Amino acid sequence: MKALEGVRVLDMTHVQSGPSATQLLAWLGADVVKLEAPTGDITRQQLRDVPGVDSLYFTMLNCNKRSITLNMKSERGKEIFTDLVKSADILVENFGPGAVDRMGFPWERLQELNPRLIYASIKGFGHGRYAKFKAYEVIAQAMGGSMSTTGFEEGPPLATGAQIGDSGTGIHAVAGILAALYQREQTGRGQRVQVAMQHAVLNLCRVKLRDQQRLAHGPLREYPNKTFGDEVPRSGNASGGGQPGWAVRCAPGGPNDYIYVIVQPVGWKPIASIIGRPELADDPEWATPEARLSKLDKMFQLIEEWTIRHDKWTVLDRLNAENIPCGPILSTKELVEDASLRDEGIVVTVDHPERGEFVTVGSPLQLSDSPVEVRTPPLLGEHNLEIFGELGVSADELAELKTNGVI
Repeated sequence: MKALEGVRVLDMTHVQSGPSATQLLAWLGADVVKLEAPTGDITRQQLRDVPGVDSLYFTMLNCNKRSITLNMKSERGKEIFTDLVKSADILVENFGPGAVDRMGFPWERLQELNPRLIYASIKGFGHGRYAKFKAYEVIAQAMGGSMSTTGFEEGPPLATGAQIGDSGTGIHAVAGILAALYQREQTGRGQRVQVAMQHAVLNLCRVKLRDQQRLAHGPLREYPNKTFGDEVPRSGNASGGGQPGWAVRCAPGGPNDYIYVIVQPVGWKPIASIIGRPELADDPEWATPEARLSKLDKMFQLIEEWTIRHDKWTVLDRLNAENIPCGPILSTKELVEDASLRDEGIVVTVDHPERGEFVTVGSPLQLSDSPVEVRTPPLLGEHNLEIFGELGVSADELAELKTNGVI
């Protein structure tokens, strides 16, 4: 039995923030029914690498789901949707503000149809001044604190490659949905779950708000920056935490030939020995964290003078042998080909009926009693017959509905 077996999710999401959430629910065992307009989720066609088939953008966010199509502007479509709501445990949507209301289904109406329904909405912003603004991944990063603190001091603000605005918000939404599902066991009532992309990014940037407040008491000594104003600066690859870290170059000097090294107090002596400078372990100018704090750039330069002579995997093994925290910068190619990640089931190959095999990310949530098998995403409307049939819609009516553009 899967963790969420028997839970029906009506998935009205599109693009990334919503589908990332509902895919996690599907991996946990929920029956996720993706409701699409007859034209389909726009990402089925975006960034196509193979003509005429669903794009990787779509397939990698919609595994383990079933697909139905429905024109919500039609009266019969609204009637069928009403029946779908009555049979659902969870409804998830990430339309623009008020879109579901304008379809004729505000929260009050949905609650009336199904008092046990958990209605989760993902929006760009909360109810304040930004509420009606359009939000995309990098806009959420820009307005949530990520971009202002990412990059090097003299350079422009930068977006992170991790999709913290979209998928990061999806994960927050899953947490809220599961909490509401648990509370329903106690109360018998559903409730609204609302998550904003800006809020999720800000939550992920909380350490920078920590440092904003620390600035009131002086410079941030853990940062490599020489000067500080009244806001947290961009600090390159510095960890900004209690243990200094930096990405140092390795051989042969390619764009991802780097390893990130963290220097803990207990790690300095073995590092000094490894880099061929054992005398620095007892030198009062270097021996303590306080002594090193004012010259972190020089410390990592000394480490890099050794790492640049070795490839990152050799450096990884040598440092790990002394229990020194470090990690090579892995390219997307290296990640796709990583044997360990394959063995762990976090990089998987899925067979798609039209495009053939593709590689995707498996479930990062691993439960001992609820194993995940990543299954192919649905074709558009693939499950119309079986799901609408459950609602009493006959095959003849389905054919008529298709002709009339209702499905």
